[in-house]
Amino acid sequence: MHTPSSRTIFDQRILDEIFPAIRADRFFAALLGDASEGAYDITLAFARETDDQIDFEFQLKQRPGKCLACNLTYGLPEVFMRHPVIDVAGVVRQIDSRMINGKKCGEWTLGRTREVSNAIHVLPLTVKLTPGTALESG
Repeated sequence: MHTPSSRTIFDQRILDEIFPAIRADRFFAALLGDASEGAYDITLAFARETDDQIDFEFQLKQRPGKCLACNLTYGLPEVFMRHPVIDVAGVVRQIDSRMINGKKCGEWTLGRTREVSNAIHVLPLTVKLTPGTALESG
């Protein structure tokens, strides 16, 4: 019997449900007092999977008329880990609730910011997979 891959399970429509685009505005409103001050949009994207982990990315995409390279995106992993609007632990819980391959999300980590281009920066989210055990916090 064929088991769907995580790429199939976590298509962009599902990832947009898990991490809706409006969160970027809510994040900047909380952080800066005004959502329009935010220099980038934030989306969650599937990156890759192995037998024991699944990798996602928080993609930071420059907003028109803003400068992503001029903003402090390199300290974001620590901010994202603690910020209640981003709620990385909640994102992992939602990922866990959608797993259908008999595995569960275990320990997770948020990696360092990586610059793809001046207009796109990425924060990797690595989720370890375990055979049907309970979710652990990062």
